[in-house]
Amino acid sequence: MHGLDLSTPALLFSAISLIMLAYTNRFLAYAAVVRDLHDKYLKNPDERYIKQIKNIKKRLYLTRSMQIAGISSLLLCVLTMFLIYIEQFTVAVWVFGFALVLLIISLGLLIMEIQISVKALEHHISDIEKVSDIEK
Repeated sequence: MHGLDLSTPALLFSAISLIMLAYTNRFLAYAAVVRDLHDKYLKNPDERYIKQIKNIKKRLYLTRSMQIAGISSLLLCVLTMFLIYIEQFTVAVWVFGFALVLLIISLGLLIMEIQISVKALEHHISDIEKVSDIEK
């Protein structure tokens, strides 16, 4: 199993970096939504805002887990490169394999978060559809 060289884990750098940028953008968008919901709730304490905040909270925790898994994957890719550099090939293969598993976990969490986001948006769409049906 000495087919692993320095370029193999390095290939993941750009992919993981782009994924982390996307995760950060999601996090920043959620932060803006939370601030907006907070202000709306203080002006008008409505149960709908509490439900939305619970949904966003769940999505924030998933995003945090996605980020941790992605960053850990990147860290292990760097460790893999170091292990290859010091010619610890067997350990490098195992560390790189674990880095790939963490990347898979991160992407799996992304799928879960997207499903929750879609359900939340479907709820908003159904509210709009109900209102438009009443107006007809």
